[in-house]
Amino acid sequence: MASSLLWLLQWPVRAVVLLLVAKLPLGVELASFPVALISAAVIGLLGTLLMVPLKLVLGPFWAIASLGGLISPVSFVFEWLIAIILFGLAAWLVQGFRLRNGLVSAVLGALAYSLISYFILRALGLEVPLTRAMALITGWPLPV
Repeated sequence: MASSLLWLLQWPVRAVVLLLVAKLPLGVELASFPVALISAAVIGLLGTLLMVPLKLVLGPFWAIASLGGLISPVSFVFEWLIAIILFGLAAWLVQGFRLRNGLVSAVLGALAYSLISYFILRALGLEVPLTRAMALITGWPLPV
């Protein structure tokens, strides 16, 4: 229950972060705060639904490129690639969320969104390291 409540608290914070990213000169455009709320929810839902399939598809390439996880910057690049895919999908699905420069905006926007979200959520104590859906899929215990 605690992680579900934290996710609900994260949602408006992530929407504000999206608005901050839209203010940066990265080519990310948001029509309004309600669009940012919807976009943040879509990014979260896509992450929950697509994270495992994307990791399964990209896993063999990651294992080879990172020597089975020995080269940690490669792991960061693969996580970032997944974030770019989710960010681009959300912009494609949500009317009022636009990537003006296409892939360049998706790459820079996803990086800014990920980093700013991480630091703000960590500072607010709202970071959830494992979601309920991931725990159910993988069989790992739920965070307390």
